[in-house]
Amino acid sequence: MKKTQTKAFASLVSSIVLLIFEVWAYIETTGFRVHKRAHVQPATFPQIMIIGMFIFTVILFVQSFLKVTRGMKEGDYENELAPSINPFKNKGVAAALFVIVLCILYTMLFNKLGYVLVSACISVITMWLIGKRDLKIIIPVSIIVPLVMWFIFYKMLTVNIPMGVLQPIRDLVDKI
Repeated sequence: MKKTQTKAFASLVSSIVLLIFEVWAYIETTGFRVHKRAHVQPATFPQIMIIGMFIFTVILFVQSFLKVTRGMKEGDYENELAPSINPFKNKGVAAALFVIVLCILYTMLFNKLGYVLVSACISVITMWLIGKRDLKIIIPVSIIVPLVMWFIFYKMLTVNIPMGVLQPIRDLVDKI
């Protein structure tokens, strides 16, 4: 088996991609607004998380690099054939890509259709994807949970969440 088909090589490539992403993310946080009187700035938490991810990614990179360049023993887990990330061959990868597309759609439709409606639709699709097929459970849960969450955030925590086409529900709750 070629070294480029092993899990160690896949980890090496993944660590390089992650390192590039983490450097980019850290640079993006340097553009956050600075508040003069605050001890903790808006960029503080994201930068701490990115630095932590960076440290663990460097460890993954070093381990993978050493295994790929020095060679591995025959029974080593990292010497096994890496699974395919081809969405046509691996249904798990296809499902993961579909969920990523759903997340993008969620953010795009959030303001237009509102939190409750978009969350209900995404919940139905996600539950169907993970194998839940009982519509008597899927539909009520997908409607009730976003409504309860919206009510908690809107009324109790006073967070203004877009309702989109369901604005009359917000107006009704405001009258109560």
